[in-house]
Amino acid sequence: MNKSIIITAVLMLALGGGAGYWLSERQGGQMTAVTDQDMQKIEEPLFYRHPMDPSITSPVPSKGSMGMDYLPVYTDGGASTEVMAGSVQIDPVVVQNIGVRTAVATRQALSRTIRAVGRVDFDEAKMTHLHPKVEGWIEDIRIDKTGQHVAFDDVLLSIYSPKLVSTQQEYLLALNSLETFKDSPFGEIKQGAENLVKSSRERLHLLDVAQHQIHELEQSREIKKTQHIHSPATGTVIRIGARKGQYVTPKTELYMIVDLSQVWVYADIYEYEVPWVKVGDKVEMTLTSVPGATFKGQLAYIYPYAEAKTRTTKVRLVFDNADLLLRPDMFSEVLIHTDTQDDTIVIPAEAIIRSGASNQVFVVRGPGKFEPRLVELGFESQGQVAVLSGLDAGEEVVTSAQFLLDSESKLREATAKMLEHLSAQDAAENQEAMSMDKDETDIHSGHGALNDQTMNQETSSEQGVSQDD
Repeated sequence: MNKSIIITAVLMLALGGGAGYWLSERQGGQMTAVTDQDMQKIEEPLFYRHPMDPSITSPVPSKGSMGMDYLPVYTDGGASTEVMAGSVQIDPVVVQNIGVRTAVATRQALSRTIRAVGRVDFDEAKMTHLHPKVEGWIEDIRIDKTGQHVAFDDVLLSIYSPKLVSTQQEYLLALNSLETFKDSPFGEIKQGAENLVKSSRERLHLLDVAQHQIHELEQSREIKKTQHIHSPATGTVIRIGARKGQYVTPKTELYMIVDLSQVWVYADIYEYEVPWVKVGDKVEMTLTSVPGATFKGQLAYIYPYAEAKTRTTKVRLVFDNADLLLRPDMFSEVLIHTDTQDDTIVIPAEAIIRSGASNQVFVVRGPGKFEPRLVELGFESQGQVAVLSGLDAGEEVVTSAQFLLDSESKLREATAKMLEHLSAQDAAENQEAMSMDKDETDIHSGHGALNDQTMNQETSSEQGVSQDD
């Protein structure tokens, strides 16, 4: 027998034997195949095995070379042969005493939940950077503090720019020319004057001169020294790049304005979680700064690269922020609900016995009867596990004390395998003995025939000699 198999069998038997001994001593009950009650039902053991090497057996009590007593091996007390190998039968009193709890496998909708830490940030699509179109000096500034809320078209500051002054002069000259030539009999001259007014007015628009100031210029025909710069969007002022009296150019950022009615949240997910997420997944978020509140959003984008240091992938989540409770650079806890399965078999996660290579549950087959069952698992979410195969809806599984059952099951299975091995050895020995007996019979038969033949030859020879005489 392979040495590793022998060691594994010994460990399994020792673990199962310890569990059975603990249950019988502590609970006052019995598990079949290892307890006093079962031993009383059986007149004598089947055989005795070496405590360190299960392949060494003896039909009578014996001791090993180190003085250790051989262990007795009993039958299953008449258990049904239809029960799966490794099945366990326990006194119902013991089941109650050791706290065996069960749960029923049900069909329900289940979604995988991914937990991650998020960071609130601005919505990049709602960020506005304001630069002047001309060179000049800031004459007056009305919005001078970050964090202030501004509405679309609010006046932010006033700027003096020689270029704006000259453009106003050009527009007034064009208006005066149109007044002069509006009654001209020459159509080309009148059309030229109209085109000059139109182009001058368009230039003022391109230099961000407000519509109301253009209207005032047309009415008063007086050039304004300063021109207003209005807010191009509604939002919160995040940065101010110029102060009163400062010389600015088109390179100068006057304001950065962000609309916080909607925010982005960045979260990092691990590599093994990436296959589960997709755009459109529902997301929930909680923050310590807003206790008791849960914000709902959705996953908007999965970045196509991973972080080199953390080996995580960044995802972007979108949340509405009408009450402005979500502030940029806040940390939050997010739950991404992914891969929703509407009809799947679900059992509690604590019912699973994970052995690395396989997953197993104990199915209730009757009062005090438990059957080990290998199962194939899907994803796990909120303490529930999806079962892909090995279990049907409505079956009852053990959710506590199953490790004691597993120890007893391993002992039973190992004992059954050794009994099969011994039976096979006995059969082989019997077959070999029968073969040897047959060979000996053939040999004896051959010797008898040879002796008879020799005697016949000798008799014939004697008769021939007599005739010659």
